[in-house]
This record gives sequence, C-alpha cells and structure tokens, in this order.
Amino acid sequence: MRKLTFLITILITSTFTTVHAQESAGEQPRTEWDLPDLQGVWNFATNIPMERPAAFADKPFLSEEEIAGIAARTEAGLQALTDAGPNGYNTFWLEMGSGKDNRTSLINYPENGRLPARREGIEIVNGGLGNDVSGNRPVRFIVGGIGKDGPEDRGTSERCLMGFNAGPPFTPNLYNNNIQIFQNQNTAVIMTEMVHTARVVPLDNRPHLEEDLKFWSGDSRGYWDGDTLVVETRNFNDLTKSFGAYGDAEDKLLTERFTRTDQYTMEYEFTVDDPGTFTDKFTAMITMSKVGGQLYEYACHEGNYAMVNLLRAARMEEAQ
Repeated sequence: MRKLTFLITILITSTFTTVHAQESAGEQPRTEWDLPDLQGVWNFATNIPMERPAAFADKPFLSEEEIAGIAARTEAGLQALTDAGPNGYNTFWLEMGSGKDNRTSLINYPENGRLPARREGIEIVNGGLGNDVSGNRPVRFIVGGIGKDGPEDRGTSERCLMGFNAGPPFTPNLYNNNIQIFQNQNTAVIMTEMVHTARVVPLDNRPHLEEDLKFWSGDSRGYWDGDTLVVETRNFNDLTKSFGAYGDAEDKLLTERFTRTDQYTMEYEFTVDDPGTFTDKFTAMITMSKVGGQLYEYACHEGNYAMVNLLRAARMEEAQ
C-alpha cells in the first residue's frame, strides 16, 4: 500500500520543465491550406491520474494548499525510500508530465471522474509485474502473463504487439509518451513511439471498412470540426481490451479530438462508447506538449532479450 500511495502521489504532483515557455506560445500555427497545423512530435505525459482518487470524491480540482501538502509528502517519501525491488526503475527515468493543471482526474465525464459501471458478466483480466495470473491464450492484457511456456503466454506489450500507452486511445504511463503527427489535405498519420504503430486516417469522407475487417488499432476516419481534427475509430479486433482490464474492444467506438491551442500546446480529448462493456460512455482530456526533437525508433521486437531470458530462466528453473 505504501508503494501504491507513493506512486499516486508522484503522478499527481511531479512537474517537469516544458520545452518552451508558455508565455511565448503565440498563435495557433496553420497550414498553407488554412487548417490548424498539427504536425510534429507531441508528448502526452501527465501528472494527473486517469480516474479521480477516492480521497477527492466529487472534487474536480485541487486547491493550492492541497497541492503544496502533496508535494511535501512526496518529498518526504523520496527521502525515506531506501529499498528498491528488482522490477523497478529509478525515479529519474520516469516521465511524470508537466504543467500546473490541478485537475484530480483526466476523466471529465462522468462528472465523478470515474469509469462508468461495467455490464454484468464483463470479463476483467489484470496482468502486472508480479506473479502470473490465470487465463487462456490469446493473452489480451498488456503487461504480465499467464505462464512461461512460450511467448504466447505473455502480455501484448512484452510480445511487442502493442505499447501499453498507445491505445488507441492514448493513456499516459511511465515513459515513451510520445506521438508524431503528419498531415496533408486528405490524410493524417498518427504514429506512436511505443511500439511504432502508425494509424493512417483518411480525411476525404470515404466510408469505414466492412464490419468483418478487424484490426489491433481499429479503422480510423477523420474530419475537421472547425479547428479541431476529429478521428472516429471502429472495427477493433477482440484481441484487445475495451479499456484497461475490461471486456474486449470489438464493439467499441472511439472518438478523438485534437485541438492545437497555441504553438506548443494541443488538447487531446477522447470518448469511449462501448455499450457492451460499460453502462455509459466516458470522456477524458489530456494536454499534449510540443517536443523540440525527433521521434526515435522504438525497436522492441528486434533484440527483445527480456523475452528470451524470461523463457530461458523458466526452462532452467524446471530443470533444477
């Protein structure tokens, strides 16, 4: 519990310096065809939890006094932390986000900042960095596994199929919270750093693919709503979860909204509508910051020594 509290505190309070000062942000850049220019590398790390912690109940914003108190407890926790488990990272490797947003959750609908109730009978499968969990192939959760007989027993991120923050939608995590956007008049491409998944989004009003064509990242179509790029994605396969540990994504409709508010800032809002998994839709908003650098290849499958070593260690343990 102490470690969980420490991580939640870090996620709420940590701040990093952004690439550019907000004061020099200027106006919203536009393309030569007079639409917002969304191109470039964007970071979606945040210091705000996805769901509102129970301690804040129906309180959507923290006061200055609460922020100061959490910061003090965080510093005390850093000073007191002496033991480091083999599964952890040093704190300075973790990407905790930036800015002074004092919201208590990324979810802004429902108004309580929490995920809606799940439908009765919906499967909940949580992996993790601890012991393996019970389950069957194909493994649908992101991190952890159901065994070590072969790579198919491991989660999708360990097998380099999907990044654990790539979605869609994008869900901030501890590192590699970057995307790159390319655009022209008829197409946008949204590429995630982890694991270099590229979504090609037509903007020319073509219809979605047939319903029986399913994909890990779904089938996306986009259009402009004023100065906001709206991307609607459906046709997810049933090998991915609807959201988090819940259900599957086969009937999910995802709507994303990209709004560049100034030269260095973009608001990313997503709505998940999956009536087969949740009793209501839900919406979250994440502030993205422009990155003054390149997006480097996340070479996951090439040189995936951790997978080989994990399976080798299991065989050695069996032989003893």
